[in-house]
Amino acid sequence: MENANIAAAESYVLGLKNKDLSRIPLAEEVVFKGPLNADEIRGAAALREFLAGILPIVKDARIHRSFAEGEHVCVLWELETTQPAAVIPICEYFRVVDGKLKEVRPYYDPRPITDPAQ
Repeated sequence: MENANIAAAESYVLGLKNKDLSRIPLAEEVVFKGPLNADEIRGAAALREFLAGILPIVKDARIHRSFAEGEHVCVLWELETTQPAAVIPICEYFRVVDGKLKEVRPYYDPRPITDPAQ
């Protein structure tokens, strides 16, 4: 039996992979905080706008493992980018409430993006 919370979280990664953010079930009051964001991004519209800015460099996204405990979901995945060309391993935490992503927190080493010479 597929866990509905895992499916909701994986739809985020698949939305990036397929360059289709419309299928990501974001809660209106979603909060996003990543290693390259000085401030939290709050709200579905603001997060969709942020993610749309990333889409041009997305070459692929591969999910390796997902697991959940109640509303808490972790997805281990790789983002393959075009500019700069890199493969970035990501561990992403999601809190899923009533089938919608309420909290999104990616954890990754940003150096392949911020310092491509690394």
